[in-house]
Amino acid sequence: MSVILGIDIGGSGIKGAPVDTQTGQLTAERWRIPTPAGARPDDVRAVVAELVQHFGHGGPVGVTFPGIVQHGKTLSAANVDDAWIGLDADALFTGATGRDVYLVNDADAAGIAEAQFGAARDVPGVVLVLTFGTGIGSALMHGGVLVPNTELGHLYLKGDKHAESWASDRARERDDLNWKGWAKRVSTYLGHLERLFSPELFVIGGGVSKRAEKWQPHVQTERTKVVPAALQNDSGIVGAAMMAAGRQHPES
Repeated sequence: MSVILGIDIGGSGIKGAPVDTQTGQLTAERWRIPTPAGARPDDVRAVVAELVQHFGHGGPVGVTFPGIVQHGKTLSAANVDDAWIGLDADALFTGATGRDVYLVNDADAAGIAEAQFGAARDVPGVVLVLTFGTGIGSALMHGGVLVPNTELGHLYLKGDKHAESWASDRARERDDLNWKGWAKRVSTYLGHLERLFSPELFVIGGGVSKRAEKWQPHVQTERTKVVPAALQNDSGIVGAAMMAAGRQHPES
């Protein structure tokens, strides 16, 4: 089976679409439902079940989660309810949908998709795929292979600035920054990551990838090329479907 339903749980919206995992293309228009206030497990479970029903999907389902995922359990909850910590979310969604559900960190899913079909395809060495939205997600890739659950959005920068609280897209909106002002913060963050990982490429995903012309000219790095995600905000959906199809298996 090459067409698999992918669902991407985000801080502001939960979206899904069937994906041809051989090509990375969505086979139907994606459907988005706002993330329930508080993002409690039972409320999110209901939305995931609604998306499965909406598409009438009968096969396995890939689902992303904005936090650490190991062995189907969610181990952190930076932008969702604390009840997710230690929860067997794989079993939660499998029970709610009646489908085989496979869970993966949201940025890791984006990294898998970009490495296979997008901006990180055939790039040697280290690539960092970073998703800017409610928080900052990260996927560390080496030669197209994922190092899972890096959670680099939670690094602290000089001056004790928590990266995602200071440089996420939500921070841009909260602080009423223009794109140039936000790009200056992103540049500081990317510079920190350059010193730590010396990547060949930064791939910038999340909702901001759709507006790359606004920020890309203002992002400055010492040596690393910066590009928007080729799959834009669909990369999480595509990566989740790929994971469920068994084309890529993050290490636990």
